[in-house]
Amino acid sequence: MHPILIKIGPLTIYSYGFFLAIGFLLAIFYSTREARRVGEDPQKISDLAFYLIIASLVGARLLFIIVEPHDFLENPLEIIKVWKGGLVFYGGFIGALITGIWYVKRHGMPIWKTADIIAPAIALGQSLGRIGCFSAGCCYGRETEVPWAVTFTDPNSLARIGIPLHPTQLYEAALDFGIFLFLISFRKRKTFEGQLIWLYTLLYAVVRFIVELFRGDPRGSALDKLLSTSQFIGIVMAIVALTMLIKLGRKKSAIA
Repeated sequence: MHPILIKIGPLTIYSYGFFLAIGFLLAIFYSTREARRVGEDPQKISDLAFYLIIASLVGARLLFIIVEPHDFLENPLEIIKVWKGGLVFYGGFIGALITGIWYVKRHGMPIWKTADIIAPAIALGQSLGRIGCFSAGCCYGRETEVPWAVTFTDPNSLARIGIPLHPTQLYEAALDFGIFLFLISFRKRKTFEGQLIWLYTLLYAVVRFIVELFRGDPRGSALDKLLSTSQFIGIVMAIVALTMLIKLGRKKSAIA
């Protein structure tokens, strides 16, 4: 694919950074519109989104560095070049979660209602971000002979060159967009606050676990290499999500 989208003299726009930025902008646009629809202050949601973007980038980069530290030992300045790729979503999710809880408590916002406003936007932003991954060649798949295999040829690509690979980035982009469509269709039928964010967490954990089976890039391991780092985190998050869905559902039933 094409890791470099535009290069004019000293100006270089990387495809990964471009699609990541588009994903963030669309997520903010959706969140502010949804805040208006449910009677919340869109400006507060917009401000929250700014903090979440910073926290997610820092968290995603930190987890990538923890999983693959050797990539940065020789050239530490590469740590800040997130526009080239090298982000682990779950690191970003955890970073954004901690920051989000701090922000909504500080500003007296309803935590679960706010989380439900943002949940579909996360899936939407992810979908665009994975297109960026595909363009850069990061998060690439295992070697395969399936008819829809992709072969990366650009020498700037982060993927293995000249070998047919599973387009895992596109698998996840499509599935993330599917989660987004499901959440926006379900939002008016939800029965309690917090249902959307925990449904998202559960669905994404399942999606990520499955996609990881087709990944071929180095991404760390857990449980004596039985699972990838993201699969392990995904299992934990799925358990937490199921627990919270049951807990909040029962709480709503008890109040009713």
